[in-house]
Amino acid sequence: MKQAPFEQNVIAMVWDCDKTLISSYMQEPLFRYYGVDGKIFWDEVNALRERYAAQGISVNSDTSYLNHILTYVKAGLFKGLNNARLREFGKELVFYPGLPQFFGDMKRLIAEDPKYKAFDIRLEHYVVSTGFAETIRGSAIAPYVDGIYGCEFIEEALQPGFLDAAGDLKSGASAAELGLVPDREITQVACALDNTSKTRYLFEINKGSNKYPDTIDVNSSIARESRRVPFENMVYIADGPSDVPAFSILNYNGGATFAVYPKGNVRAFKQVDALRRDNRVQMFGEADYSEGSQSWLWLAEKARSIADAIVEKKKAAIRSSASNPPTHLGG
Repeated sequence: MKQAPFEQNVIAMVWDCDKTLISSYMQEPLFRYYGVDGKIFWDEVNALRERYAAQGISVNSDTSYLNHILTYVKAGLFKGLNNARLREFGKELVFYPGLPQFFGDMKRLIAEDPKYKAFDIRLEHYVVSTGFAETIRGSAIAPYVDGIYGCEFIEEALQPGFLDAAGDLKSGASAAELGLVPDREITQVACALDNTSKTRYLFEINKGSNKYPDTIDVNSSIARESRRVPFENMVYIADGPSDVPAFSILNYNGGATFAVYPKGNVRAFKQVDALRRDNRVQMFGEADYSEGSQSWLWLAEKARSIADAIVEKKKAAIRSSASNPPTHLGG
């Protein structure tokens, strides 16, 4: 009998970042540092699609801001912007009430319950964002999460011929090593997430390719009973319509979906309520993760209900594998 590769005893809470964990956009520390008007930057980004379309060029609206950041670097407006600086900006991110403590609360809620501990059930947190992965890595939330997926930049691009050790260029030589760039700055986009491609990382978590990248490819065909984190063991938390693709994946596959809105923001409230009425999300609450808040209670109860379902599944498997005990014959 073939042994299943995973116990399927992991619960995953998967989080959007901007407007879900923080009240604004993570690019704001970048604009403050360089004295750039963020409104002008975003107005330019929003105009890129139309301007390039006039040239017969199609651009991705979700990720075009990354190239515009590189344009600002090249123009000297973001001079010296590198990955280390992007990470430093993470220290300036202000999280919603209850964070990052909530992340630890949820892990302990599951890990320290004897009923769940008996089956080694645990909870993991992941952040999947169209923002900067490095900025999230430098934030207060980073020590509590099991994976961060976001947009990434390359500083020193490998040059033509870098695979040819016998050529004029050193094997693996970067632009900086060759003296082609004076300072470390971001020069290329390494990874660009948009609102649709975020769903890829749901499948990575689901299949386990995020934990075993050398063994499992995200596009590999894997039976549902052999995946590391079944979709029904996942909760996706985000703030709005841009996350509908991810919400849809979870809803279709038996997972849980939750939307948040800033306290007192009527427009945002109506937006998430519309998502609920359209069956895009199962529930919504204020972006307050303090213990006892509606969001804390709903998410904690959802984590427990998933853990309870895992326990029942494990017990059923044990019962089915055990034969009935012998009994005395009647007289």
